[in-house]
Amino acid sequence: MAELTRAFEYNIEAIELIPSDGGKFEVTVGDNLVYSKLQTKRHAEPGEVLGLVKQVIKE
Repeated sequence: MAELTRAFEYNIEAIELIPSDGGKFEVTVGDNLVYSKLQTKRHAEPGEVLGLVKQVIKE
C-alpha cells in the first residue's frame, strides 16, 4: 500500500482496507479487479501491483 500511496499520492481519492480471512488479498481500482491473490494463488512480486494499477489508470 505504501508503494501505491507514494506513486499516486495526488491521484488517489481513497484507499480502503477490508479485513478478511484465508489470506485474501485483492486490489481494485474503481470497479476493476487489478490483482487477486486468490486467483493467482501467490503473493504479488515487488512492483507488480503498482504496474497493474498504472495500466488501469492509463486506460
